[in-house]
Amino acid sequence: MPEICRFFGIVISMFYADRSPPHSHARYGEHRAIIEIESSALLSGSLPPRLLWANDFPHSDSTWPHSQALLAQHAAHLTDEERRLVLHDNVAELYGLAR
Repeated sequence: MPEICRFFGIVISMFYADRSPPHSHARYGEHRAIIEIESSALLSGSLPPRLLWANDFPHSDSTWPHSQALLAQHAAHLTDEERRLVLHDNVAELYGLAR
């Protein structure tokens, strides 16, 4: 399966003729997951709880000034605990920030 990118041990790949909905495959150590592209929903598998959210402000192709609406849409399927991890706790742990 063709690789799209590889970073910090995570490998993202995609196959042109794969089934619907459009999705990517993620590998990280022994973890495997299939993630829907449009919603970022986990379709199958599992990954360690290390997901972070970020936008690309101030670049011209970023989602700003609509980042909050897009974030609400993408995080709608998350539980309160998952939302806290993605939007705060995982970043704080990664950068050693006080909680």
